[in-house]
Amino acid sequence: MRVVYFGTSDFAVPALERLTQHVVLVVTQPDRPSGRGMELRPSAVKQAALRLGLQVETPVKSRKPEFVERLASLQPDLFVVASYGQILSRALLDVPKHGSVNLHASVLPHFRGAAPIQYALLNGECETGVTVMMMDEGMDTGDIVASATIEIGKEETAGDLHDRLADLAAALAAEWVPKIAQGSFPRTPQDDEQATYAPKVTKQDAQLRFDRPAKAEFDRYRAFTPHPGAFLALPSGTLRVHRARLGQGGASPGTVLAVRPDLEVAFADGSLVLDKVQPQGRKAMGGSDFANGARIAAGDCLLL
Repeated sequence: MRVVYFGTSDFAVPALERLTQHVVLVVTQPDRPSGRGMELRPSAVKQAALRLGLQVETPVKSRKPEFVERLASLQPDLFVVASYGQILSRALLDVPKHGSVNLHASVLPHFRGAAPIQYALLNGECETGVTVMMMDEGMDTGDIVASATIEIGKEETAGDLHDRLADLAAALAAEWVPKIAQGSFPRTPQDDEQATYAPKVTKQDAQLRFDRPAKAEFDRYRAFTPHPGAFLALPSGTLRVHRARLGQGGASPGTVLAVRPDLEVAFADGSLVLDKVQPQGRKAMGGSDFANGARIAAGDCLLL
């Protein structure tokens, strides 16, 4: 079995590790500037591939004819794609003998698109999963080969759920990739009428607002933690929310209900306890420590 593996983010690493013995080439995004020094840094998949002794290519555009020819020369049985970050052209999809398969972090046709983990949490879903899907030219519209589901914890963040789904994707890949590469597998068309979408996340999506229900904003915090990072816009500046939980109180949105032992603030229809926060330009700290330093007291209003 000859597999070309396309992947970039941490999500794609466990599956690559499970398929290593079959992988003839790893394709990932080019090194990107990162950190305060903006030094070039390889993707998580490139780092894993080099550790595993695999050959790596980092094309700026994988659809270029010369790169398509390069992959065709490898005579692959299958392309496996997981969180790669580029759309594969029709010419690329036609290269492998038995097609191209995607490991998608949702139970399709729900949450097609770039951010299925975040939107499952944002929508308050109780379960999600991973789908093994044959790729076509649409956005996550190909036939389903297999899927598996897991329950979402009531306080689970996107970072926690991401890691569990990555492991689930690896297990599904180990089970189904050999069957697909041999050309023996089921295919079930998706029901487009049941499709929902998970578009690319922006920083503004992660802003918590006091005038929205507490449960909805708790789900928003979960969806965008750790990336891009949930935050509140306060009179004193941006406040990053690293750890929060649903509270028990209620008052006008933005009202500080308590600062000891925990910082609790009212939202519409409920409250959130802010256990760990990070004021703009400072290190992360406990919510009560922030309130003490900012001279915030119970009864104050944090609305802009």
